[in-house]
Amino acid sequence: MSAVQVAWLCAEGPTAAPFAVALCEEQITCARSVLLDVCGVGFTCARVLDVPRLLMFHCDSSSDQSALDSQRNSFYFSAEFPARVCLCSLQASVLRRSQSTLVVAEHNNESLTPITLNTITAAKCLGGEVSCLVAGTSCDKVASELSKVQGVAKVLVAQHDVYKGFLAEELTPLIVETHKKFNYTHICAGASAFGKNLIPRVAGKLDVAPVSDIIEIKSPDTFVRTIYAGNIICTVQCDEAIKVFTVRGTSFEAAPVSGGNASVEKLTPPPPVGISEWIEQKLTKSDRPELTSARVVVSGGRGLKSGENFKLLYDLADQLHAAVGASRAAVDAGFVPNDMQIGQTGKIVAPELYIAVGISGAIQHLAGMKDSKTIVAINKDPEAPIFQVADYGLVADLFQAVPEMTKLLKKK
Repeated sequence: MSAVQVAWLCAEGPTAAPFAVALCEEQITCARSVLLDVCGVGFTCARVLDVPRLLMFHCDSSSDQSALDSQRNSFYFSAEFPARVCLCSLQASVLRRSQSTLVVAEHNNESLTPITLNTITAAKCLGGEVSCLVAGTSCDKVASELSKVQGVAKVLVAQHDVYKGFLAEELTPLIVETHKKFNYTHICAGASAFGKNLIPRVAGKLDVAPVSDIIEIKSPDTFVRTIYAGNIICTVQCDEAIKVFTVRGTSFEAAPVSGGNASVEKLTPPPPVGISEWIEQKLTKSDRPELTSARVVVSGGRGLKSGENFKLLYDLADQLHAAVGASRAAVDAGFVPNDMQIGQTGKIVAPELYIAVGISGAIQHLAGMKDSKTIVAINKDPEAPIFQVADYGLVADLFQAVPEMTKLLKKK
């Protein structure tokens, strides 16, 4: 027997039946459960008068009816596989309506890390409801901040001493349990050190393959990311039941921090895992902006010849209210600590102005800064690869050019 096409019944009013399904007797039971499973809540079904092979599915609300109103001739039931529903043209609209995304918020118990706002924007591109999970020791302030962000429907809060240090080993069970409770279709975090450590572990526990460092969302199951140090852009279609991914913050605008009105719900944390322990974190305090969120970045390479010479960049950065970064070559040479490294294996930045001083422009470095709005390069080698991506280039000795720039800025 060939597939039986759904017959739609057109009637007036929001209580009208959106569609009816002609089925053989043995398919009715499975059709009821499968169809309700696919469409979600908001549907009831009943036999139509005395016709044994006709089931009527009614929308419980006018909004549900509107979502399906234009989708005619979309369901097919196969006699060969009676439990299988082929969604056809209805697939996109039903799945879009049922999308739900969990964004794992990154914060310090006092304020959000900026990349979380970029991740929320990415999550909104998927359609459906966006929830944010805030886990920490005392993070009510962060939850309140998140509840006002546009596009966030719900903020989930879990507080426990075990979340001190935001260890992935302790956060993963919380995320898995939260997913079991709310059945999200997508779980994501920013592609920071926090997200890169956490998301692969979550994906492993859910037995799915993660997608890392996405730069664009084409559809709920199709993402764009870079490979080979940013030299190749690839489109990835993810067939996993749960899409788990990290988001490159510089590729998405930050979500507005006002205008939202999300509900806040407390979660009960699962028992501690106890396989790791937070000891301490030593941070170097600086009056300069944080590297990944700075509007202006001054970055130095091996051409500076020593760590002491980075003072030239610090003086220039102070005049520009800029953050200071470095190439991997400068870090490997011991000039500066590795938390200043920009590039494929360092931090990704996209400031309004990026000034590269004494940096040749290896592809690994370009991968971390090529999205900057304006790039200025200073190098004495006119053949340096950095000039190929620079908007403005200055072929000069940095030890003469940088102090002169600083001097001119001080006069202003």
